[in-house]
Amino acid sequence: MGKFDPDELPYYNARKVRKVAIVTGGNSGIGWYTVLHLYMHGFVVYVAGRNSTRVNKAIKQIKREARRRRRVKEGKRAATEADSKISASVSSTGPVFGELHYLPMDLTDLKSVEKGCKRFKSLEPRLDVLVNNAGVMALPYLVTADGFDVQLQTNYVAHFLLTMRLLPCIKRCSGRVVSVSSIGHNLEFRYFSLNRTFNYKPDMIFTWMRYAIAKTASIQFTKLLAIKNPDILCMAVHPGLVMNTNLFSYWTRLPIVGIFFWLVFHLIGVFFGVSNEQGAHSTLKCALSLDLEPEMDNGRYFTTHGVESKASYVASNLNDAASTWIWTMHELRDRGFDV
Repeated sequence: MGKFDPDELPYYNARKVRKVAIVTGGNSGIGWYTVLHLYMHGFVVYVAGRNSTRVNKAIKQIKREARRRRRVKEGKRAATEADSKISASVSSTGPVFGELHYLPMDLTDLKSVEKGCKRFKSLEPRLDVLVNNAGVMALPYLVTADGFDVQLQTNYVAHFLLTMRLLPCIKRCSGRVVSVSSIGHNLEFRYFSLNRTFNYKPDMIFTWMRYAIAKTASIQFTKLLAIKNPDILCMAVHPGLVMNTNLFSYWTRLPIVGIFFWLVFHLIGVFFGVSNEQGAHSTLKCALSLDLEPEMDNGRYFTTHGVESKASYVASNLNDAASTWIWTMHELRDRGFDV
């Protein structure tokens, strides 16, 4: 497998063409690097998050990092193939960066998702790339105000609503939808109804089943979305084993056993893990690569560094995917969200 280089993906001159993206959870982890590269590639990026202080701080950091990287590139302006592509597609002084904006949105509150969608549509007529990136992992059982398990709502249901609300904007420019799933979806060894809460003891075991169900549902949604909308490109990705993240903070901070979890996660990261930036590679490939087309690549699943892979049998089964889709539509409509 060759080394993945985001510089080989197409750049856009933000002064000449307006490319728009939304990244949920783009203020930290792999989402931070996804936003960074989209911004450096000339995109107008809306960073969706619930905490304005954190998101705006991240935006400032991303802009500073983009400028630093441009200075480094200009200092090494050798006649490499990648630099030739960049300079030819934008300007002689380096990439023309896009824009970064904060989009208020709390995925644990579906009314907030609805409000965020309305705000975006009042600002932009089109959406070239939607990255359903935000997620939570292995949390204790907790029901949101909307009546869903927090993992199911954050990782799947809220993104379902978000995507369906913004679908007209995506279809207007034949855009792309990239959903970040996880290799952890394989833990759902057979199809379970999303009505199953798996609220059993010990929670440190069954929380992983709730996580797997949510991530499987995300892949199933992506596959059916692709079938129902062949004019746009929909893909799901596993970013790799990204261990340097706050997703595990609940378990590593537990008294006594937290040390054990920290050690396990640390060892996995050392031997099998990828960095946050490397974890963004599969998302970036799906968002930007011109080699991917709806006719050939719709509904596909990619893993670390943008390598095509195969999702589990449950995630790939269209009958199960249809059951998940119908369940979600009914649950949202029961709560007043007509999709």
